[in-house]
Amino acid sequence: MSTVLTHIGELVTNDPARDGLLGLVADAAVVVEGGRVAWVGPSDDAPAADQQYDVGGRAVLPGFVDSHSHLVFAGDRAQEFAARMTGEPYAAGGIRTTVAATRAATDEQLTSHVAHLVQEMARQGTTTLEIKSGYGLTVHDEARSLAVARQFTDETTFLGAHVVPADTDPAAYVDLVTGPMLAAAAPHARWIDVFCEEGAFDADQARAILTAGAVAGLRGRLHANQLTYGAGVRVAAELGLVAVDHCTYLADADVDALRESGTIATLLPGVEFSTRHPYPDARRLLDAGVRVAIASDCNPGSCFTSSMSFCVALAVREMGMSPAEAVHAATAGGAAALDRDDVGVLAPGRRADLTVLDAPSHVHLAYRPGVPLVRGVWQGGRPLA
Repeated sequence: MSTVLTHIGELVTNDPARDGLLGLVADAAVVVEGGRVAWVGPSDDAPAADQQYDVGGRAVLPGFVDSHSHLVFAGDRAQEFAARMTGEPYAAGGIRTTVAATRAATDEQLTSHVAHLVQEMARQGTTTLEIKSGYGLTVHDEARSLAVARQFTDETTFLGAHVVPADTDPAAYVDLVTGPMLAAAAPHARWIDVFCEEGAFDADQARAILTAGAVAGLRGRLHANQLTYGAGVRVAAELGLVAVDHCTYLADADVDALRESGTIATLLPGVEFSTRHPYPDARRLLDAGVRVAIASDCNPGSCFTSSMSFCVALAVREMGMSPAEAVHAATAGGAAALDRDDVGVLAPGRRADLTVLDAPSHVHLAYRPGVPLVRGVWQGGRPLA
């Protein structure tokens, strides 16, 4: 069964074979067949299909690719947020509050909570997402968190190295993470991650954990340079990681390392909105030739938003990105951060994940912040209810 979407006012393809960063096509059509894009071009030239869907002049873009989220958790930290808004600083220690609630939750409660958030993301145009563990911090709870996450995405990340649990020796905990915990988590994960930050894990610990993960067949990711300047970004570049996330505090050497290694800087503007830390300087990175992605970092503590549209608007307003750069970073950039070539681009052979905006242009995502512009979402060639 084939379907043609016609009269698309502006189509964002992200296809490098087309002109411009977004590969825009005006008055466009897309033919979808077998869950994939079969044809892209002007509406007047569209081939016949079994079904037709008239977009009515609205803009269409690839589904958002959210490459950084922490959805497997229980509990609420709204009071912590309220305290930050009255002047208390953000610190990594708040993670332990969520750990206690997550350990006490049943598998069914965790699964129901993740399902709710995934559906919330999908309604807002997110069609591909990554989910981390990191709120269990025991062998059993990390493995079950990943098993829950795997029900919703193949992009699952083992983050046993989120923080060191209370009353635990750091060296002994690193041994646990790289030994029994990794063995239990690896069957449910594609990636391994470390929070390389003051108050969490240092550079040597991060190297040891990522190296052990690589031996177990997991690809590396890294949280780094969120709270202060540090060695994390350079560790990511040294190890040739696909992406390093946060990148809020960067020295010139960090920017050089990102450019030379090709490691993607995944920026998480919702975190800075929620913590009142300075925003990352995306303009500096882009002008230096560093590849950039945008993700939500949806989590209960430092950033409880599931809206990639909101993150796009923040990136434009606060991080020096153009609307085109921000949309590209939230779609094709996120796909690259997950080392995916099947999503984030609308071209023949790619997965038919599309977001229809109730607006004539992608610019409205930043021009009309906070407005629910997503009119429809197609995932794998099927419209979501």
